[in-house]
Amino acid sequence: MLIAIRSVWTNKMRAVLTTLGIIIGIVSVTGMATIVNGIEQGFENDIASLGTDVIYIEKWPWVRGPGMKWWNFINRPNITADVAEAINNNSRTVTAATAVVSTSRPVKSAAESVVPARIMGVQANYPDVHQVDLADGYFLSAFDDQGARNVAIIGAKIAEELYPYGSPLGKELKISGSKYRVIGVTTKKGQGQEGGASEDWLIQIPFNAFKHQFSVRWRSVSVRAKVASGIALEDAREELRGVIRLARRLKVGEDDDFEINEQETLRASIEPIKNAIFGIGIGLTSLALLVGGIGVMNIMFVTVKERTREIGIRKAVGARRVTILLQFLIEAVVICMVGGLIGVGLAFPLSMLIAAVLPAVLGMGTVALAFGICVFIGVVFGLAPAWTAAKSAPIEALRYE
Repeated sequence: MLIAIRSVWTNKMRAVLTTLGIIIGIVSVTGMATIVNGIEQGFENDIASLGTDVIYIEKWPWVRGPGMKWWNFINRPNITADVAEAINNNSRTVTAATAVVSTSRPVKSAAESVVPARIMGVQANYPDVHQVDLADGYFLSAFDDQGARNVAIIGAKIAEELYPYGSPLGKELKISGSKYRVIGVTTKKGQGQEGGASEDWLIQIPFNAFKHQFSVRWRSVSVRAKVASGIALEDAREELRGVIRLARRLKVGEDDDFEINEQETLRASIEPIKNAIFGIGIGLTSLALLVGGIGVMNIMFVTVKERTREIGIRKAVGARRVTILLQFLIEAVVICMVGGLIGVGLAFPLSMLIAAVLPAVLGMGTVALAFGICVFIGVVFGLAPAWTAAKSAPIEALRYE
């Protein structure tokens, strides 16, 4: 090991130039892993709020497969809040169902504004279906919803933007010109950008207040039902299908005029995209690592040639083939590890740039993978030069000038 390190240190520039391909490969590997992990983590964060035990009854399917054309769905009658009421009254597999409707509108406080903000009309039983974490204040009550009171629960980022100084509770904001009083602030999730889907940028108002201000006549409501504990999702789907068909007065033989969506539908749709990105990344990084490995093999052949006399002396005083083989294999691995260290060093700032867009960090698992690849490349591409050195004849080696 010391001989290998000394040899690399003696030819520092040559070692760095030799490992340039390894450096590029390691940066590519870590970058690809960070991006794939970031996409997956970001997707998981986005759909986590959907709930694994929540079923969505909506007009449109979340994912359209082959043969599913938009005109098959556009003429469906809109989903209404009556569907949620029918489920609450008739379903045995669901603990609660709630109606939700949303839009995007400019929001203003006395001095600040957010354009646009996501406005969501929710019923009082919304927390029975989706977890609501409040940092301050309280969630709207049945009285607030039934009376269509102009009250609002705002996201953490909305609170920071509209009320940078002091608590927003009790203060007024304007949604498309109508005044609302802030009664609650949700816990900061730390995700998303302005106007995005994150709860940090969400404003929730009573369903009936939304109905009075924006009307739901031409809007399709999303009805969300929480499956009871111990009930299989598939069983709940089938029971809900019957309850909704009855509520919408569909006759036997008529097609469903609604869609039952769930989280797993989105998971299945993202899997091919993730695999495609991963496959392309593996192809590109493999090419870079192959070039780097060939460079290491080339320089190791040169090193063996330069040190032929040294090899002859070592063998003449009793060094075995395996000793010579290990010496040059270790040297090849050390060269690759130098490239790995530089590559990982460059990968950290790259991961920080990626993290500015995706919720991702360069994990220790990825770093370990990078160094593991370095050892593998060193062994595979260093084996041929090391074997050449190990099998050289001592007399011929001693004669070499």
